[in-house]
Amino acid sequence: MACTSTRPSPGLPLDVQNTARTTELEARLAALEAENARLRTINAALIERVESGHSLRSDGYAAFQHSVVLAEQVRERTDALNQAMTELKSSNHLLSDARLRAETAHQHLIDAIESISDAFVLFDRDQRIVLFNSRFKELWSRTRARVASGTRLSEIKRLAESSGLIVEEQRGRGEDHMVYRLMNGRWVQVSERPTREGGLVILYTDITELKQSETQRREQALAQNSRLLQRAVDNLSQGMAMVNAEGALELWNHRFLELCGLAPIEAHRPFAEVMSESELPLLTPDSRDEYGAPLRELEQRLFDGRMLEVRTHPLPTGGFVNTFTDITERFRQAEALSESERWVRLITDHVPALIAYLNADLIYEFTNKVYEEWYHWPHGGLLGQSLREVHSEEHWRRLEPYMERALSGESVTFEMAETNFIGQQRYMLRSYVPNRQASGEVVGLFVLIRDITERRRTSEALHQAYQNLELRVRERTAELTSLNRQLVGEIDERTRVESRLREAKQEADQANLSKTKFLAAVSHDLLQPLNAARLFTGALLEQRHNEASHGLIRNVSNSLEDVENLLGTLVDISKLDAGVIKPDISSFAVGDLLDNLAAEFRQLTISEGLVLAFVPSSACVRSDIQLLARILRNLLTNAIRYTAKGRILLGCRRRGHALSIEVWDTGMGIADDKLTEIFQEFKRGEGQRHQDRVLGLGLAIVDKIVRMLGHRIRVKSQLGRGSMFAIEVPLTKRASVLRQAPEVLPMAVECLQGARVWVLDNDAAICAGMRTLLEAWGCEVVTALSEDDLARQVDNYHAEADVLIADYHLDDGRDGVQAVTDINARRAEPLPALMVTANYSNELKQHLRELGHTLLHKPVKPMKLKTTLSHLLMQGRR
Repeated sequence: MACTSTRPSPGLPLDVQNTARTTELEARLAALEAENARLRTINAALIERVESGHSLRSDGYAAFQHSVVLAEQVRERTDALNQAMTELKSSNHLLSDARLRAETAHQHLIDAIESISDAFVLFDRDQRIVLFNSRFKELWSRTRARVASGTRLSEIKRLAESSGLIVEEQRGRGEDHMVYRLMNGRWVQVSERPTREGGLVILYTDITELKQSETQRREQALAQNSRLLQRAVDNLSQGMAMVNAEGALELWNHRFLELCGLAPIEAHRPFAEVMSESELPLLTPDSRDEYGAPLRELEQRLFDGRMLEVRTHPLPTGGFVNTFTDITERFRQAEALSESERWVRLITDHVPALIAYLNADLIYEFTNKVYEEWYHWPHGGLLGQSLREVHSEEHWRRLEPYMERALSGESVTFEMAETNFIGQQRYMLRSYVPNRQASGEVVGLFVLIRDITERRRTSEALHQAYQNLELRVRERTAELTSLNRQLVGEIDERTRVESRLREAKQEADQANLSKTKFLAAVSHDLLQPLNAARLFTGALLEQRHNEASHGLIRNVSNSLEDVENLLGTLVDISKLDAGVIKPDISSFAVGDLLDNLAAEFRQLTISEGLVLAFVPSSACVRSDIQLLARILRNLLTNAIRYTAKGRILLGCRRRGHALSIEVWDTGMGIADDKLTEIFQEFKRGEGQRHQDRVLGLGLAIVDKIVRMLGHRIRVKSQLGRGSMFAIEVPLTKRASVLRQAPEVLPMAVECLQGARVWVLDNDAAICAGMRTLLEAWGCEVVTALSEDDLARQVDNYHAEADVLIADYHLDDGRDGVQAVTDINARRAEPLPALMVTANYSNELKQHLRELGHTLLHKPVKPMKLKTTLSHLLMQGRR
């Protein structure tokens, strides 16, 4: 364990002090005994010398006196020895008492260190263990290490590391404390204090509860900070997403989900996976542009027209933060400003004068094309440069006085001769106009320079002409006449050009009108015989024939249907190009449309040996239901046409604020380099069925309708595996067009038996076909080519009848609506009317709906006609 010194201890234990004192007393006693023995030896030697030897002195008194002195010295030494012995006995008694007190104090010390809650260990000056309590011993209970008295501190540290007793080490709040997490999960704080004799006392304090409390407070503070951070992030006007170093999404706000068109997501999902569900590209600090340079920001236009700015910011600890800003308004303002600047540039570049703008420091901020060409500078080459640096020193000295006057607020105009870049000397009229703020401060100069060389030369020529005025007047008159003729010629030329432009515009308008009329003619005249042929074949199919004849009739019907589809496709392309078709936008439940399409194409897929899978949807969308149906029919038809085996899937999925209506197939697939060509006109893929029946216009029509509706189309395909076409339609909360429950009709043939039907059409073939088909169904039919013809046959419209079938386009400028109105005006009870037309306009459809008439488009399909007539007859009988 690492240790840190603290304040010194009060000293060694009492038994150690008593032992030292006893040793000192024993040493003094031994010294006194040795001195006493030496004195006794000297005394004995002197007495022996006196008694046994002869003295050279003859005086006996002197010898006696000397012995007396020796005896006195012996007595004194003996008294001193006795005193020392007394003191020794007293010291021994004190030593015994001290030893008893020391043992008692030692026991008290042991009891004291055992009673404290900390682990305690005492080291001597050699850093060997002298004393420790049971709590210190318990620290090592889960290890194999054995710690006893005499163990060195370095050995204890080594055992703590090798045995795994210490799991984690931290610096405490003070510099003299260390904190350790032990293998049992407890936390201890280590305090070291040196003793006065050089030893060391170490205390191990259990601070587990304190650490847990601090951890809890820290987690609570962190949670509070997280909540505050989330609230602050949610209140940002920008979208924000924070990604950790592992690439998982850690923090985001609702604005991020809204701008990216994402549904609510879970935390810690991979950011790349989250962004794959958005139309925005993935941007990280590792992103690179097409040149390999780091890409830290990008702008993306969404399908709804909004503009987003995405920025990425790397974090120092790993990970990054992305911001998403709606810059639609700023982008529009920038576009408007750019457009304004473009117009300013366009105007100034075509003005025959040098135009520039200098700021207060005489730095070029704007120059027009003429200015740059005059000084032979590249486009934009003068911007940001100082006028002093661009021009020569001599030129600047000539301009400086005028510049100073202009900067002081004075508008200055003066003439100055200059030499252009090809060495010609020209006279320039310069004007400096100060740009003042509301405070009057001049912040820049408008510079206008005009080449007045010709005018100057004319002036000089006029000055010289004073000496020969008549000649000069004739010459000048000739020049003016020539100039006048030139101007007249230019005016005539401009007049002729304008006349040609007007003629070209009239021709274009006439061509557009002719195209529109041609479309109307195709819609009516070309489909008239086709409609009649369809009616005849329908009538033939209702009759009984042998198998060979029935097959031939079916083939004729199929061929007519192919012709009808091809003509309809060509007409649709022409109408889309001419802008005749206008969308009728409304909100409706997409399930109404998809259910009908699934029922319509299910039998067709079965007949082709395929399976149609359909996933219903309850979403509501905003679009033109008829045009959207046309798009999906073309996509489903294409899927069947290019799929030899497998299945077709029709379903939806939500993508942000849009609904993606998708058609999947398991067909041949499309090569990547062909994906952009498939929407072009007359482009047909390989591997399709019925090669002779396809013009390659289906996807071209889809593309034109999608553009007109403002929707988005997506294509994914793999060769040999199939394709996916998706139309993204805006979602809405509720439908404005409510779904009507289908009416249960009786058998069509039973409804038509004996029905009295009037047919009004200006085409005899169609009348004949209608008669043949309706009579085959058991109807009583009256056909007429005009209103007068019908009136003669039905007693001036008073005869009994059940339903009236009228063509919308009649002769003499009349239409079916007018005819039906006049006929019903003469009857006691109005007849239900079925209007037949080749006009697909929304205006006519709405008009007939308001009048309560039923509408069928040419060419009329027999089964559709039968169902519609049955419906009208059932309504009339109610």
